[in-house]
Amino acid sequence: MKVYKKADIIIIGAGLQGCSTALQLALKKKKVIIIDKNSAGRHASGVNAGGVRRLYRAVEEIPLSLAAHEIWHSIEQLVDSDCGFRATGQVKLAENEADMRILEKRAKLIQSLGYDHEKLIDYSEVRQIVPAAKKHCIGGLASLDDGSAQPYLTTRAFRSKGLNLGVAFFENHHITSIGQTGNTMQVEAQGKRFEAPILVNCAGAWGGDIAEQLGDPVPISAVALCMMVTTVMPYFLDPVVSLTSRKLSFKQMSNGTVVIGGGHIGSVNAEKTKAQVDFSGLKISAETVSEVFPIMRNSQIVRTWAGIEGVMPDMIPVISKSANTPDVYHAFGFSAHGFQLSPIIGIIMAELILEGKSTYPIEPFRVDRFTKAGSDQSNLSALIAGSIS
Repeated sequence: MKVYKKADIIIIGAGLQGCSTALQLALKKKKVIIIDKNSAGRHASGVNAGGVRRLYRAVEEIPLSLAAHEIWHSIEQLVDSDCGFRATGQVKLAENEADMRILEKRAKLIQSLGYDHEKLIDYSEVRQIVPAAKKHCIGGLASLDDGSAQPYLTTRAFRSKGLNLGVAFFENHHITSIGQTGNTMQVEAQGKRFEAPILVNCAGAWGGDIAEQLGDPVPISAVALCMMVTTVMPYFLDPVVSLTSRKLSFKQMSNGTVVIGGGHIGSVNAEKTKAQVDFSGLKISAETVSEVFPIMRNSQIVRTWAGIEGVMPDMIPVISKSANTPDVYHAFGFSAHGFQLSPIIGIIMAELILEGKSTYPIEPFRVDRFTKAGSDQSNLSALIAGSIS
């Protein structure tokens, strides 16, 4: 097959991690091709909860999250858009003494590691920060400089900036083969052959399939995270709210609508291209919201959706050089909390590709950290609920 297009780097996956990586490489004057079987951000990147969260991060992710946090507060300088970012804070509420002990333990851990972005709040502070919460919420843990952004706007902004810098996007191009001849990676998609010396796997829930083809099998699960949004409500909430022991991710948008999630898993079809909402899970979320925020008892749900995400057994992503194939790199499996990290992931991947190492601590995210394929699904929903954006 005749070569359709050559570049310095081919990226598989046009979600936020792929677009961020492409943008950073293009800023370094590299010619980049992005290939995606769907449109940019069609799955996890464009349909998530939009959490810009340092709060309750996996310890391994905290240095990356702190670095990404700084970029978010000047995101317009990077992508010529504010991405709908609002630093309204994030709060995890304690509904009882057992919850409070959990949050106190977390706060002590974070302080012992030298971080100060997570603060315990008491009953009076809950009343000030989240006045609409029911009185049984006795305290919480807060990161008041966190917030949220709009996934669709963010994905389009990263894509548009990449296009302006010369990144070539090939969307709706299903990949049929990946190979390597000498020092050249070859990708065939939609009857076209693309070539470059370097290949980057940012394929999200399908990242495991690509990694396996490239000699780096990992245990990854494709899951459907369910969300819903209400009609416009009177203003009652600033921060993004989660609960300590129950599944909930909850925020009021600037237009007054309320977005509700919390880790309830829907279903993904055999081809992993369509997600189906689990309405029984959303019913639980709606009931939980009404218990914690009585004002929501008068709300109406107007839309539900589910996005496909790749989840790792240890709930942290793969950010790594290939362990087995030269000139191959991976960034996938962000396990329902990659949105906030995306600006720094592009910088890290560009460092790995162009300099051979990153200035950030990414050893925990090695692609070869798993000794065998397969993942334990038994507590997957609970794990996702604890780490959702």
